[in-house]
Amino acid sequence: QVQLVESGGGLVQAGGSLRLSCAASGRTFSAYAMGWFRQAPGKERDFVAAISRNGALTGDADSVKGRFTISRDNSKNTVYLQKNSLKPEDTAVYYCAARNYISYSTASYNYDHWGQGTQVTVSS
Repeated sequence: QVQLVESGGGLVQAGGSLRLSCAASGRTFSAYAMGWFRQAPGKERDFVAAISRNGALTGDADSVKGRFTISRDNSKNTVYLQKNSLKPEDTAVYYCAARNYISYSTASYNYDHWGQGTQVTVSS
C-alpha cells in the first residue's frame, strides 16, 4: 500500500501560478507511475497529467498543455504539478493517484491509490 497526501492548493487569481505536491509514504514510491486528476463540482473526475515511474515519460490533457508540468523526485517520494497561467475553468479539487506499473495511464480506473484531494480555486 502507498498513502498519498496532496498539498499546495488554494485561491489564486487568473493568470497566476500554483505548485501542487503529493507526498507518498508506505511502499517504494519509485515503483509507482503517478497521475493528477481533477474534479469540478457536478462533473466527472478528469485526467490532468501523469508521469512514468522513472520520470522519463509524461503526458497531459489538451486543456492544460503548455500550462501545467508534472514532475517527480523519487528521492523525496513526491510528485509535483506546476500550474501556470491559471484560468477560472481550472477550479477543481485536484487528486494525485498511484499505480504499481512502469508506465502511466490517463484513465482513473487504472490507478489503485488516491489522495484526499486539494482544492484549487481560480478567481477571474
